[in-house]
Amino acid sequence: MSSIGPKQAIFASLAEVAQALGHAHRLELLEHLAQGERSVEGLAARAGLNFANASRHLQILRRARLVEAERHGKHMLYRLSGDVLVVELMKDLGRVGERNVAEVNRVMTDYFQARDALEAVSREELVSRLRDGLVTVLDVRSEDEFALGHLPGALNIPFAELENRLAELPANREVIAYCRGRYCVLSFEAVAALRARGYVAHRLEDGYPDWKAAGLPIEAAA
Repeated sequence: MSSIGPKQAIFASLAEVAQALGHAHRLELLEHLAQGERSVEGLAARAGLNFANASRHLQILRRARLVEAERHGKHMLYRLSGDVLVVELMKDLGRVGERNVAEVNRVMTDYFQARDALEAVSREELVSRLRDGLVTVLDVRSEDEFALGHLPGALNIPFAELENRLAELPANREVIAYCRGRYCVLSFEAVAALRARGYVAHRLEDGYPDWKAAGLPIEAAA
């Protein structure tokens, strides 16, 4: 029996990575891990999965070398394996989907574009505005995600608390909101809520993981 050729061996390995990406729960788990290291229990709760199901999906991602794990006491902690490459892979998958998949296009139009048809602020533009001190950067993720890492000088108001904490936002400055990534609904909803209350508000074009992957400065809790 002839051995498998080098091209076929590479394609087989790439197919394993593709298969690992081939489930909505695993894509969501990768999005959460892009915010920072998490336990299986924490990931299960965030993704709405039971422990056994979350663990099974994480093991598939681990076999494909998309995540890695380390035991800390009684808990197994997971992180992305090569943050930048996995974040870029997720972004490329989204680009292909937006171009080629009718359902992705429909959701982008019916939900995302319907809530904010204005062009989002690019990372480069935000860097310039931050340098000039012209904007308030609003992180609408949870407090624990914010503690793992965030944009420099960002104000953390989780979206669920936004209405009750509007007084913390300067009324005379533009607000740039961001959350977990391009498809995270929190920043869209936050911008819509702020505009309804008279604020000048825009979204960052993507989220914290993309900012970090681009090598831009971040801050984290001590």
